[in-house]
Amino acid sequence: MSRKALAAFALAALASSSFAQEQVLNLYSARHYSTDEALYNNFTKATGIKINRVDADDAGILARLKAEGAASPADVILLVDAARLYKGEVDGLFKPVKSKVLEDAIPAQYRGTASAEGTPWFGFSTRARVVVYDKNKVKREDVDTYEELADAKNKGKICIRSGSHPYNLSLFGAVTEHLGEAKAQDWIKGLQANLARDPKGGDTDQIKAVAAGECQIAVSNSYYIARLLRSDKVEDRAVTEKVGIVFPNQQTWGTHLNIAGGAVARNARNTAAAVKFLEYLASAEAQNYFANGNNEWPTAKGVKVNNPALQSMSGGGEFKAETIPLAAVGANQVKVQQMLDRVGFK
Repeated sequence: MSRKALAAFALAALASSSFAQEQVLNLYSARHYSTDEALYNNFTKATGIKINRVDADDAGILARLKAEGAASPADVILLVDAARLYKGEVDGLFKPVKSKVLEDAIPAQYRGTASAEGTPWFGFSTRARVVVYDKNKVKREDVDTYEELADAKNKGKICIRSGSHPYNLSLFGAVTEHLGEAKAQDWIKGLQANLARDPKGGDTDQIKAVAAGECQIAVSNSYYIARLLRSDKVEDRAVTEKVGIVFPNQQTWGTHLNIAGGAVARNARNTAAAVKFLEYLASAEAQNYFANGNNEWPTAKGVKVNNPALQSMSGGGEFKAETIPLAAVGANQVKVQQMLDRVGFK
C-alpha cells in the first residue's frame, strides 16, 4: 500500500473512531420547563453526551412507548406524576437499573418497586398538594387537614380541578393508602358535596377563583403558588396576598407530595449513558435547578434549597411530608378512578 493510501486509510479510521465515540441520548420528556435546558446543556458539557429531546405529556409518552415497542429509540423517560410512573413500571416500559449513586441519593419512598433486576424509576423532585383558602372568610383550622375538605362545615366552598387529573388521582390515592378504600370513597363523596362549582380548569385557575371570591377553598400543587409569588406581574402577586396556604396534616401523616421522576426505557440502546444521566439528575447541581427553576423540592439526601417562594409558603421551608411509598400511591389509581365513577365525581 502506498504512503498516500496509508494516510487516507488512517484518516478514515480516525473519523470512524470519532463518530463511534460520539454518544447521543434520546430523551422523552414530560417536563416542559425552560430552565431544564440548562440541565441538559450542562450534562452534555460534562460528559460529551448529546441529548435529543421529544416533548409530550405523561400519557402521550407512555402511549408512544407502547406503540413503538422494541423499535422505540427512547433511552430515558422523564414523567411528572407518581401514578404515571407506576403505570409505566407495571406496563413493563422501563428497564430496571442498579446504581449505587441513585440508591444512596434517593430515599426509598421516592423510587419504584425494586427487584433482583434493579429499580425501575427514581423520583428527582417533589411538589406538595396544598390547600389554598380565603383569609377573610375561612379559618385556617377548618382546612388544616385533607379530611376536613369533606366536612359539612365546608359545604359549597371548594374549587378543584377534575378528580381524574393525575395530580388529584395521586392525592386521592394517598388518602386511600391512609384511610382504606371504604373511608376514602366516603371522603371523596363528601368532597364532591362541598364543591362550589363543577371541577374545571388547572390549579392556577383554582387559586385565582379563591382570590376572586368564586369559592373559598381550593387544592393546588405548591409550585403554581410559587410561580405567582415570583411573578413580575402585579396582578399575580395581588392574588397571593388574598389567600392563605396550608400544608395539611402536619399533626398526623403529613402533607401529600407528588413527584417528577425518570427511568431508563425498556428498549434503550444507550443504557450506560441513560443511567449516567439519571445519576446526574440526583446531583446537587441538577437538584438545585429543579428547586429554583420550577419551584420543586429536591428528593436527593442532603441537598439544601434557597428558594424564597418555597420558604415563605411553608413557613421557613420546613414541613412534615408523608412518607408512604409513592409506588403504593400509584398502585391505588385504578381503585380511585373506580371510586370517582361510583360517586359521579367529574
